[in-house]
Amino acid sequence: MALVTLQTIFQDAFPTYEQMHPLPTYVRRAVRAIMQCRTAALGGHVQACPDGHMSRVWYNSCRHRACPQCAYLQTERWLALQRARLLACDHYHVIFTLPHELNPLWLANVPVMTTLLFQAARDTLAALLGDPKYLGAQPGIIAARHTWSQTLVLHPHVHCLVTGGGLTTTGSWVAVRNGFLLPARVVMAVFRGKMVAAIRQTFARGALALPEPMRPQQLLNLLNRLGHPTKTKWNVRIMERYHHGAGVVTYLARYLRGGPIKNARLVAWDGADITFTYRAPGDPLRQRMTLPVAAFLQRWLLHVPVPQTRVVRCYGLYHQTHAEALAVCRTALGQPPMETPVPLTWQTVCAPRGEAHPERCPTCGQLLVCTGVIPRGGAPPPVLAGERAA
Repeated sequence: MALVTLQTIFQDAFPTYEQMHPLPTYVRRAVRAIMQCRTAALGGHVQACPDGHMSRVWYNSCRHRACPQCAYLQTERWLALQRARLLACDHYHVIFTLPHELNPLWLANVPVMTTLLFQAARDTLAALLGDPKYLGAQPGIIAARHTWSQTLVLHPHVHCLVTGGGLTTTGSWVAVRNGFLLPARVVMAVFRGKMVAAIRQTFARGALALPEPMRPQQLLNLLNRLGHPTKTKWNVRIMERYHHGAGVVTYLARYLRGGPIKNARLVAWDGADITFTYRAPGDPLRQRMTLPVAAFLQRWLLHVPVPQTRVVRCYGLYHQTHAEALAVCRTALGQPPMETPVPLTWQTVCAPRGEAHPERCPTCGQLLVCTGVIPRGGAPPPVLAGERAA
């Protein structure tokens, strides 16, 4: 059975799909990039052993954020930097989810709604943790936006990694009491109020587009209903305490690049239907779902990031402008000053996993050298076995 990849699905099905569905230019460009990733269309280079033992062709990656096959190195570099910044304290994983009633408004205003969601989550955590009733200090927050569920339906939410403590106005470190970050009901109520108010204000100043066929009064009625404490449930989850933040930040990194579904989850593609795996909430076992290709593409395309949209943001102690405050906290927690990690290469990434990135000839061990450049859309020059590299 041939390997199923997102690239092969796009190559087979997208040309027909795009003729029948109007799509934004940035979405078309994303799919084109994935279709051409690591093919002759993007060009590449030839590497060979100086003594002619072997040669190989490397085609260029598209490097698009939504591509599942060329995101690994960039993700590992981001992860190494975040791990180096983490404070040696308990961390909490907090998830803020928008009600599905706001999905049409989200689709009509993705960049604006993204900013409002980030700000509402940030302001909720900062206000409550800054209250002496709960912590009375400034925490560190790393937040990542996701827009999909396991079955690829639209599901806008923000994952937040939050320090289990913070820096007081007097410059001292204080930890959360009794291993308890915040009461979920209080967080939900504050988040609901801030998000609804932010949408109202943004619409009032004309910075929010209404989806068809919604009218202004319909939006106001919807916000009134969503703001009522008993009419709509706002989902806020505070996960169990982690003794370090590495696990959560690794989870965030998994969705930083590569799109909503990885190739490993694709099971079958017969030209008409696509089968993939997913994990239902609360069920540790993976299930399978089969969708017509048009439905699968429609779901996937909802999650192509709008260009220039920042899907990961840092606040409080983890914001780049608060390096001095972060250093004070590190000292209080017995950590050495932060050092910028050495930039990762493919070789350094593969080595800890017991893999050898083939930069050397397997016969003589010499570093492979570039013997030719393949232009975009070109074909690699022939390299004969046993021929010495120039």
